[in-house]
Amino acid sequence: MRPTTASPCITTTQIAASRDFYQTYFAARLTFDCSWYISLELGQGLSLQFMEPQQGQPVCNTEGLTYNFCVADVDGEYNRIRAAGLAPALPIEDHPWGDRGFAVKDPNGVLLYIYSNREPAPEFKPFVIASGAA
Repeated sequence: MRPTTASPCITTTQIAASRDFYQTYFAARLTFDCSWYISLELGQGLSLQFMEPQQGQPVCNTEGLTYNFCVADVDGEYNRIRAAGLAPALPIEDHPWGDRGFAVKDPNGVLLYIYSNREPAPEFKPFVIASGAA
């Protein structure tokens, strides 16, 4: 199988808070909203969905769930998000495995790791797999 897109859907009672959070801090575009299910587009082929529990479905346990967002300018995003009043859950730092990043939490408790790629430290270079490798 070769999907053309993949998008997570969080079952939550926080539909409005999720919509407002991603629209406010990530410029998400609302593409579907029937009040109990929303779809937010973050970019070409990048979307998130949130839905209220249906027919006894449990609310998603988001503990340990992280979404990784690679951006061109992590420092710019860090400054923008801080200026908008959102406090980071993890500070901005350089990491030896080859990125610089920080994290925030969404209303559902999902950790959003926002980063830019960097040259990995020598001890991590043997673990880098070239793009397109099987």
